[in-house]
Amino acid sequence: MSTRKTTEKKGTKMEKRRSLRIAVLTGGGDAQGLNAAIEGIVYRAEYGGHRVFGFIDGWKGLLEEQFKELRKETVRNSYSQGGTIIGTSRTNPVKDEETKEKAIKNFKELGFDAVIAIGGEDTLGAAAKLYEAGIPAVGIPKTIDHDVLETEYTIGFQTAVSIVADSIEKLATTAKSHRRIIVVEIMGRHSGWIALYGGLAGGANYILIPEVKPDIDDIVRVIKEKYGRGEQFAVIAVAEGVQLSEEDEKKVKVVDEYGHVKVGGVAEKLAKILQERTGYTAKHVVLGYLQRGGSPVAIDRTTPMLLGVKAVELVENGEFGKMVAMKGSKVVVVDLKKVSGGIKLVPKDLYEFARLFFD
Repeated sequence: MSTRKTTEKKGTKMEKRRSLRIAVLTGGGDAQGLNAAIEGIVYRAEYGGHRVFGFIDGWKGLLEEQFKELRKETVRNSYSQGGTIIGTSRTNPVKDEETKEKAIKNFKELGFDAVIAIGGEDTLGAAAKLYEAGIPAVGIPKTIDHDVLETEYTIGFQTAVSIVADSIEKLATTAKSHRRIIVVEIMGRHSGWIALYGGLAGGANYILIPEVKPDIDDIVRVIKEKYGRGEQFAVIAVAEGVQLSEEDEKKVKVVDEYGHVKVGGVAEKLAKILQERTGYTAKHVVLGYLQRGGSPVAIDRTTPMLLGVKAVELVENGEFGKMVAMKGSKVVVVDLKKVSGGIKLVPKDLYEFARLFFD
């Protein structure tokens, strides 16, 4: 008579999972909270008996076969640090068929079981295409722009908003001291989420976003009324992707590997226009990469950890071609194909709400 040993708990047979080799990468612009997501991935992976390897500088690491192993001791307490401990770049692994085939070949030869891609629309879009080509991929939404579809949270947005709000408050004091207009340029190529929320939180007197055609006459009216009642200063928040004229739209554009136009300079142009139209001194400030820097606020420390843990669970369960997202306070799972090919824009009614406070 033969006997067979089984491990049981409460009548349920427990099967030991095989150890997986999980790759992780951060792509696109850096954002506060990336390290928290990586830490969540590593801690959950080690809990499940798996190993994690970070591709260096995003998809570039896959194409150049550059990666390093990540362990608890190498990521511990990194959740409070800004930037990304494995680097990032805007490398596009699917920009052409040759590059795509190289990415697939390298992934298979390196012996990874899955890749967790942390990024915005471009990084996630590339992950979706590679998944369709046979690479087991899972996505985590990251962008300070807050424009990824199918999620109410993106890593870094809340911290960026806090930085913008604080900057506007500081600029208001110097604008008031010199009785001048200061135009603040804020990140946001196609969407104005940071400008809108940061502008409202910081007390900007007017906010311009790419989704709404700018009304220069209305801005001038608000500024003149403000000066007229004795408040001789103004701070105007403008997203970098705002087009002030048809000439701006027609200019030859420089694009990156994903075909995105490189933007900037709108604050300087707007300051000149407002000075000419109002007669008041106007200066401009470009916040630039300050918005991505520094330590993440609380929500950008804790929520990325949740997303990282859930991403590893998807890998364990073989649920690929998915992105972990936030809907309210719940972590949900959505198809990567629903995320790629579009962005989440500021709704018109939300901008109309903000207009109540333009004065």
